[in-house]
Amino acid sequence: MAMLVFAVYSFGQNKKQKQKTTTQAAFYSNTYPNIFLEAGYKQKDIDAKLTKAYHDIFEGPQRVYFEVNDSMAYVSDVKNHDARTEGLSYGMMIAVQLNKKDVFDRIWRWSKKYLQHQDGPRDAYFAWSINPQTMKKNSPGSASDGELFFITDLLFASNRWGNNTGINYYGEARRILDAMWKKDGTGNIFNLFNTEHKQISFVPEGDGYKWTDPSYHLPAFLEVWAMYAKDGHEQFYKDCADTSRVFLHRACHPVTGLNPDYSDFSGAPHPTRWMPVGFRFDSWRVPMNIAMDYNWFGKDKAWQQDYAKRFQNFLRSKGVNTFEDQFNLDGSRPEVILQAGGFKKLRHSLGLVATAACTSLINKEKNSLDFVHALWNAKLEPYEDGYFDPYYDGLLYLFSLMQLSGKYQIIKPKAL
Repeated sequence: MAMLVFAVYSFGQNKKQKQKTTTQAAFYSNTYPNIFLEAGYKQKDIDAKLTKAYHDIFEGPQRVYFEVNDSMAYVSDVKNHDARTEGLSYGMMIAVQLNKKDVFDRIWRWSKKYLQHQDGPRDAYFAWSINPQTMKKNSPGSASDGELFFITDLLFASNRWGNNTGINYYGEARRILDAMWKKDGTGNIFNLFNTEHKQISFVPEGDGYKWTDPSYHLPAFLEVWAMYAKDGHEQFYKDCADTSRVFLHRACHPVTGLNPDYSDFSGAPHPTRWMPVGFRFDSWRVPMNIAMDYNWFGKDKAWQQDYAKRFQNFLRSKGVNTFEDQFNLDGSRPEVILQAGGFKKLRHSLGLVATAACTSLINKEKNSLDFVHALWNAKLEPYEDGYFDPYYDGLLYLFSLMQLSGKYQIIKPKAL
């Protein structure tokens, strides 16, 4: 039904209407909404909140960013005692968005030195996890979202800082992309994207190439690749962006808006031996990603607006200040609770509070600001039982503050 509504919406508009809808998106207007300001907060307080969040996560006593020697640094999932491409690439995205070149360069140098494969079937891909104390890789294989972010980070860095300041960012992005297009299954290693289905894979090897993770679907990033990668695969990236948008229609529950952690390319839930079907930690990123696509490119506004209302209405039914963090897709409580940091417990998690607030970029109903106020009042601090996650909760919190304050932007090349 969602696909049918989308088709009527997209193709039922006349050309003039479609142009008006598109030009309102940030890519065309260069205007990024500051929802905190709209919610009544003062700019100096918004700036202070963003500065404090960055300090807490990258510089404070509970930081997740650690400098190594004179020129490198890594981001650690401290509760799991590893560094993973997820967090390293998130750290680089935060750094390029906030114009912190030294931080960006340090994380890239460390990631390239210790995680990027330099030969063999995995050449230019990254091992997804390493123990930063022993420097032993927990796995040589890749998680496709890491490379997705790394490439986008590097393209943005090239646009912001150029390629003559010590690191050829564009060259590093192309190294990954060019190698990706040579991976044809040799050694059981494939393209990051399933080329038949035009969707990002869960992992680009073995059976993991045949299914996906909804939170890896960032059509906005693929639009960026189509413009700035300039590797001859522009149409493929555009097609993947459009496919991701339609995929999300199918992956998100028609009533609750909840999506599974893992999906088949059809959008149907994909159970694994380690993860029963449910809306859990990976899933939290989906509302933030949809809000980004809505804000940056605005190519699927009608469905995204409906999604944001459904998703916020569901969470509101569980209490804006009390909703838990794991659900069955129909909104009921799951029988299996996924463990985090040694705790197996449902809680009102900061990470989901943060990404839910991002959907207020889409949902313009007045009560939607309740989620923005909830995020404003939330704190990155330990829970009463001692659980504390400055890594995943913290990074999603910072990303959401950036989005809602208009500080998460498409970085275009500097005008000559």
